[in-house]
Amino acid sequence: MKTGIVITGVGGQGVVTASRLLASAAMDAGLPVCTSEVIGMAQREGAVMSQVRIGQRWGATIPAGEADVLLGLELAETVRGLPKLKPGGSIVARTTVVVPVTATLGLSRYDREEFLTCLGSLPEPVFLLEAAAVALRAGNARAENVVMLGALARLSVLPFSADHLHQILLGHFPERNRRQNSLAFQLGGAQLDRVNEGRPTGGLRQDSV
Repeated sequence: MKTGIVITGVGGQGVVTASRLLASAAMDAGLPVCTSEVIGMAQREGAVMSQVRIGQRWGATIPAGEADVLLGLELAETVRGLPKLKPGGSIVARTTVVVPVTATLGLSRYDREEFLTCLGSLPEPVFLLEAAAVALRAGNARAENVVMLGALARLSVLPFSADHLHQILLGHFPERNRRQNSLAFQLGGAQLDRVNEGRPTGGLRQDSV
């Protein structure tokens, strides 16, 4: 089974950590995996894109239109990553926005509603999650990327189980943080189920915690 995952966000959101956890889970399951990252010039809040290709031994970069799922950790960067998604692929995105400095200074435009309209017009299923609130419920505001991994694992697009990814995740973090990250992962999966329940095949699916 070949699976291509694109993760987008900005610096400081844990994009690279999420891709490495997915890669570690794939390797532990005995699957070939390649990853690549494109990181913005700013260490914090610069655009970041990670690509994870599982089940194939060539090329770490996913061609345009071939990603099975787009995992967006920031709303504008989710829209920026759309050309990577294949027809019929899935989008799991945070509602979080990180307004760039240029927009704050009035030098560029950042329109959250426009991004939501763009995502809502797609025929592919789009799952919008309130990951920040879920992470706070888990007791760790920095665990939003873990919340999103929990949601991704519920989509049944990964070539390994959610439990397998959960165990890899627990081994990654120090013992003092495991309980909170474990809960964040589980709550992320539950939130995906809640957003998905009774919704149509395509289009925007959004709910609050």
